[in-house]
Amino acid sequence: MTDAFLAGAAGRSGAALLPPAAGLGLKPEHFLDVLDMKPALGFFEIHAENYMVPGGPFHHYLGRIRADYALSVHGVGLSIGGEAPLDEAHLDRLAALIDRYQPESFSEHLAWSSHGGNFYNDLLPAPFNAATLQRVCEHIDRVQSRLGCRMLLENPSTYVEFATSDRDEAGFLSEVVLRTGCGLLLDVNNAYVSCTNHGRDVHAYLRALPLAAVGEIHLAGFAQEVDSLGAPLLIDSHGAPVAEAVWALYDEVLALTGPVATLLERDNDLPAFPVLLAEAQQAGRRLDACRNLAREAA
Repeated sequence: MTDAFLAGAAGRSGAALLPPAAGLGLKPEHFLDVLDMKPALGFFEIHAENYMVPGGPFHHYLGRIRADYALSVHGVGLSIGGEAPLDEAHLDRLAALIDRYQPESFSEHLAWSSHGGNFYNDLLPAPFNAATLQRVCEHIDRVQSRLGCRMLLENPSTYVEFATSDRDEAGFLSEVVLRTGCGLLLDVNNAYVSCTNHGRDVHAYLRALPLAAVGEIHLAGFAQEVDSLGAPLLIDSHGAPVAEAVWALYDEVLALTGPVATLLERDNDLPAFPVLLAEAQQAGRRLDACRNLAREAA
């Protein structure tokens, strides 16, 4: 991806930046809460696949909320890491959604979810090797070209590693960013989950990432189980509050990146909206502390 493309995309859909503030995933259960409370949040994020229809109540409420808030669109179905070419019909529906709402950010996962004409309701890992690198870069180039904007690629949560991998995840992501010009969506919970599961140093992992390319941060909760050998196994459940260890890593990341738009994710076992809002506000206070430290150091 060339500098000319990125410069050209700056005036097109999805090219603006999210504010360096805290945001929440927008859930239908909370549409009315948002409209009634008008919470002091920097942005809301939607899952693209929930809005790939021309009309209906989801669009009615999103249109009203979008009028007052910045918006991030997060895809879960492009299968960026898949072996097959991208689903052009899916990409067309995504492009229509991006054009309709002009979000400040679009992101997808370093994962695959379709193969042989079948779709799997999961984000599955791929080996980190030259073949996957070539395929992922080609897919990202196609997405950015079709949408006319820079996308962010999210680091995955993983539970297995591949014997065919010939590089580590941070090196793989760095090469993708370099080759395509895409940005990075840094999911701090995913980093903690994956490094714990594989016995790796999460602090070294974070410092090896292309942190200058981080355009958004995700925070979420995990579930703790044990594997067949009795070792701890963390599951990226999005169904619990953010763990203290993940909050500590988030502070570590902010010290390296400065304030970055931060999403509080919760997709399962949704609590009442004020509970989620309080957790997002905790991220907001940590962003404020990061700004204050920067001012003191200046």
